[in-house]
Amino acid sequence: MPDPHLHEHLREGPLGEREAEAIAELMHALATPSRVRLLYALRNGEAGVTELAERADVTPSAASQQLRILRHLRFVATRRDGRAILYRLHDGHVAALLDEVRNHLDHAAHGWTAPAPLRERRA
Repeated sequence: MPDPHLHEHLREGPLGEREAEAIAELMHALATPSRVRLLYALRNGEAGVTELAERADVTPSAASQQLRILRHLRFVATRRDGRAILYRLHDGHVAALLDEVRNHLDHAAHGWTAPAPLRERRA
């Protein structure tokens, strides 16, 4: 995994239109429950389409179609093992994103909010 400091420049300044569109496209991929279930199923390790379909409670055909989209968007990566194609999360960023989304859902359900940054409290 790359050094986290390599991404610090991304948190500076306003978000450009192209970057906003790219982020929206990625977030749109998470708007389909079957894709989300497949991604969470991959948290348990790499697997083939049939096993992932079973883990995510979708048909193998649906799993294959959704995994193709997730691969295109680089949420998942593949490797060949003989005749089988095995899927895995693309990298640790995807796992961290899944963790953070689930954490946010839990916090929002409980009504928990973060305290305002100190500079906002002084205003």
